[in-house]
Amino acid sequence: MIDSRRLTKTFFDLVRIDSPSLHEKAVSDHLCSLLAPRGFDIRIDDAGKLAGGDTGNLIVRVPATGPGKPRAFSAHMDCVPPCIGVQPVLKDGVITTASDTVLGGDDKAGIAAILEALFHLEEESIPHPELFLLFTICEEEGLVGARNMDYSLVGAGEAVVLDSGGAVGTIITRSPAKADIAMTFLGRPAHAGIEPEKGISAIQMAAGAITRMRLLRIDGETTANLGRIEGGTQTNIVADRVTLTAEIRAQEEARLQEQIEYMRRCCADAAGEAGGDFSFTPRLAYPALSVPDDSPLLREALEACSRLELTPAVKGTGGGSDANVFSGQGMAAINLGIGMSRIHTTDEFITVDSLIQITRLTAELMRSKES
Repeated sequence: MIDSRRLTKTFFDLVRIDSPSLHEKAVSDHLCSLLAPRGFDIRIDDAGKLAGGDTGNLIVRVPATGPGKPRAFSAHMDCVPPCIGVQPVLKDGVITTASDTVLGGDDKAGIAAILEALFHLEEESIPHPELFLLFTICEEEGLVGARNMDYSLVGAGEAVVLDSGGAVGTIITRSPAKADIAMTFLGRPAHAGIEPEKGISAIQMAAGAITRMRLLRIDGETTANLGRIEGGTQTNIVADRVTLTAEIRAQEEARLQEQIEYMRRCCADAAGEAGGDFSFTPRLAYPALSVPDDSPLLREALEACSRLELTPAVKGTGGGSDANVFSGQGMAAINLGIGMSRIHTTDEFITVDSLIQITRLTAELMRSKES
């Protein structure tokens, strides 16, 4: 039986802790205070140093008490702003915030579910294989914690991530790869009123490139977006430098590369036409998540939903999660819907029933299958 009162208290305690990206140490310390007395092996890696934060990923090894392959369970410790001074309120089974902040269920509901599921198994002496709890930093800043994790500390070939919206029973198996692109156009400065003919406008080059590009929804599984443009100084100077930042998301690597090369050609054509120069630097932010239909981990998740009388919904999403990074590390990974709603807004909420259901599902996926 899941201890719903303890689960709710754990969630309340977590969301009351301020933890914007790069400042997750207070949450990490709190988790250590809960887990260390139980004798688990607790490590903190160097991801925080690499990212410029105040702590690293918290990696907890739980020894096996039964048969089965090692499995990891993951949730992230950071929250999107505004997340300082969260005041959770429970009314009629729904948890919201009384403050002008997000609630922080993304992803502290996932953390609370992992903790309570583990405590339930331990206290009820329910056998489980070796488990690894991965509490990551800086997920909201581009999966930074997972990308910089010390995977030598993780002895699991499977990972269950608790970080998706949707009802409990939602299983995310497809999520696109993402590439970040930095584009710089280099022109030639000149006085805009006296001798503009001697200048080459980087702004015009950038505009020429943008008008050539097909952007936003490219096809059913490919998107491209320009997020920022910066450049120029004064109106009496022909701008000699403009930078653009963009992203591309695609489920298939070939489509990702096609869109990258297409956008590169648009930049080259615009710069060549104006007589200027450009640089174009793509970087893979994270790989795609693509779980095959015959995946043993997916099959087990579906069976667990059936045992708990949850309605499963296997889906894809346009956003990334730590599951993408774990998959890129060779782990079989899925991302579970945990019932959080209106995330990244001050109207965020989650029901106590959703917390209980995701904890039950997590416990089912933690326990030894033979038990």
